Amino acid sequence: MKALLGTKIGMTQIIGKDGVAVPVTLIQAGPVTVTQVKTVETDGYSAVQVAYGEGKNLSKAVAGHTKPAGSTPKHIREIRVAELPDGLSVGSTIDVTTFEIGDIVDATGTSKGKGFAGPVKRHNFGGGRASHGAFAYERRPGSIGSMFPQKVFKGKRMAGRMGHDQVTVKNLVVSYVDAENNLIGLRGAVPGPKKGLIIIGGKA
Repeated sequence: MKALLGTKIGMTQIIGKDGVAVPVTLIQAGPVTVTQVKTVETDGYSAVQVAYGEGKNLSKAVAGHTKPAGSTPKHIREIRVAELPDGLSVGSTIDVTTFEIGDIVDATGTSKGKGFAGPVKRHNFGGGRASHGAFAYERRPGSIGSMFPQKVFKGKRMAGRMGHDQVTVKNLVVSYVDAENNLIGLRGAVPGPKKGLIIIGGKA
């Protein structure tokens, strides 16, 4: 199973074999421990639950759940799979050696929170004009309707909380693998701040 959890370190660049500088995001990935294997027969779907990091002050429920795997994790995530790999069981470990340079993967993280933002920043509104009698109207949202239906529809583009959403970037190329230090480098940008949790999933 090609899937890992890790924390984002930041962006850098490496020099490829062809001498071209490649922008990569370094991720401290794995090793992760399998804490539960779900099957269609017992749970209705196939999935693998993995644990990452060293947690503190675990609740009795979590400590009891992860005890068979011999893990005290900081993060637990479930990854659905179409077909369970052979030989995968509770207590198995997965590390960066699962991936090879050139593999195509998806990276999922939580984007940076921007706080409360207006429609110009949040939705790229053009804003009002700054001349010809206008007063402090450059960044206002404008009218949202006159009378009927006397309510604001869900999804109306207005000011509100921006960012801090789950974002998946697809088809990133694995450009760097360091098994000794559990590092993996993905070509391009990965969502989230430094030290943010990243889920890396392979295409096969």
